[in-house]
Amino acid sequence: MAVQKFRTVEDMGKAAILVTDEEPGSRLERFLRHCARFRSLSPRVHPRGVFRFRSLAEAQEARERVAAEAAIPRRP
Repeated sequence: MAVQKFRTVEDMGKAAILVTDEEPGSRLERFLRHCARFRSLSPRVHPRGVFRFRSLAEAQEARERVAAEAAIPRRP
């Protein structure tokens, strides 16, 4: 796909939308690839509730623990 450059935001709105000739199924496949990429980047675990910590170190430990639990193993 070609890169378009614009001088102003108004020029962006006036520009024609470029559509490439693709196979009908390729749009769905591209969408599914984007969904898979988003899922791999986003965390899966979100703890519920409000947490109170006695110190900054305790809060950082909790953050690291949640991040470690939400980490998604990478495929080889």
